[in-house]
Amino acid sequence: MIVGTCRIHLFIPATASLKAKRSVVKGLKDRIRARFNVSIAEIEDHELWQRAVLGVAVVSNDRAHADQVLAAVVRLVEGEPRAEMTDVRTEFL
Repeated sequence: MIVGTCRIHLFIPATASLKAKRSVVKGLKDRIRARFNVSIAEIEDHELWQRAVLGVAVVSNDRAHADQVLAAVVRLVEGEPRAEMTDVRTEFL
């Protein structure tokens, strides 16, 4: 069993409140869940208006498949016009 995890740091420049930030983060999480079979959650910076850290996890029997899924998630996040990725870290267990 392979567990792939990815930590994605986001900067959300156009938000002026936690409500606006949560709207962006929730929409992004919902799209990722709908498209990929992964677990995703906001894991850090809950009270900061313009920053968010998403944790993504995938379980597979093949490391290459887990890597492909996480890379596809990162590409989807890169395409989000309301947020900028500032850091990405991927690990496999």
